[in-house]
Amino acid sequence: MAADSAEQFCVAEERSGHCAVVDGNFLYVWGGYVSIEENEVYLPNDELWIYEMDSGLWTMHLMEGELPTSMSGSCGASINGKLYIFGGFDDKGYSNRLYYVNLRTKNGTYRWKKITNFKGQPPTPRDKLSCWVYKDRLIYFGGYGCRKHNELSDCFDVHDAFWEGQIFWGWHNDVHVFDTTTQTWSQPAIRGGDPPQPRAAHTCAVLGNKGYIFGGRVLQTRMNDLHCLNLDTWTWSGRINISGEKPKDRSWHTLTPIGDDRLFLFGGLSSDNVPLSDGWIHSITTNGWKQLTHLPKSRPRLWHTACLGKEGEVMVFGGSKDDLHFMDTGHCSDLLIFQTQPYSLLRSCLDCIGKNATLLKSQIPCLPSKLLQQVLKKITFWAAVTHRREKKAQTERQSQLNST
Repeated sequence: MAADSAEQFCVAEERSGHCAVVDGNFLYVWGGYVSIEENEVYLPNDELWIYEMDSGLWTMHLMEGELPTSMSGSCGASINGKLYIFGGFDDKGYSNRLYYVNLRTKNGTYRWKKITNFKGQPPTPRDKLSCWVYKDRLIYFGGYGCRKHNELSDCFDVHDAFWEGQIFWGWHNDVHVFDTTTQTWSQPAIRGGDPPQPRAAHTCAVLGNKGYIFGGRVLQTRMNDLHCLNLDTWTWSGRINISGEKPKDRSWHTLTPIGDDRLFLFGGLSSDNVPLSDGWIHSITTNGWKQLTHLPKSRPRLWHTACLGKEGEVMVFGGSKDDLHFMDTGHCSDLLIFQTQPYSLLRSCLDCIGKNATLLKSQIPCLPSKLLQQVLKKITFWAAVTHRREKKAQTERQSQLNST
């Protein structure tokens, strides 16, 4: 029975620099890397991990088709039930390839397709970029990568320490659009405003027709500036002047839209190389940041992913709890769930029944069949939570015994 429980309550492997998206009732995770004996090991390119929000269970599905190489730092986004992966870094260097997989498969087969019959010019190879999804288009900004000498331009800051012959490495602040309906790459003509500095390991989020950018790194500088791009008129806001306190400089953080006018910022790596566990909410209406005071200080994350659930919760998966530049051992596999608004009455009732299933075991079978199915999933959810907490506590106790 214990083995069955362990298998049922398995979780996606620890990782950083991966991709994650939500579609419907599921969180999908692909790629990234982990450290094994001081070596960076990319996770298998044919594995898709799926987390069902109602039951709290993970499953792994093998993928077919034109597989992307195993990579970290790719940019993942979903449009109309398809997961798109662009860019990234692998053993051979930087990528500018674009792939997609249909997540709403009818036969349970997840098949990658490499997009090769596109029109227009894709971005130069890069990783640690970010994107906005707007009107069936993927709109990419920034990233770190390489360019040939004849490709150098104002949208590229050369990394002084890295060049080889006619190849230069550095940071970007260019904007590229991929239209998923016409399979066309384009670069919009920016019609006004000051663009952000070139950067990588920043984060992007869409509210309405505005694409927001926060933070990131260029050279040895990490930033805490907020910008937005009007995705209809292609005009930049310039650096947005914030009233009141604001988050410190960082990279490898996440920014998640919650509601119509708020952005949730979490984690990252500070300018003094400290992994961060702070959470902030930016209100577009008041143009101010507010720090959340109830978050645990013991769960820092950087180069993680954050996705919005169906009831306003932000689901943070993976990432590292250590500074990856100096101690690349702290990759995580737990799922942190931040509740940003009150749950619905139904959700609260289901959780209450699920947590107290033993006390209510004689009444539960009397529920209507549709409600019973939801309750059984919640019972499984809280059983999985309990199992993982006990397993973590057991591991920590064992670690303490070993250290003494």
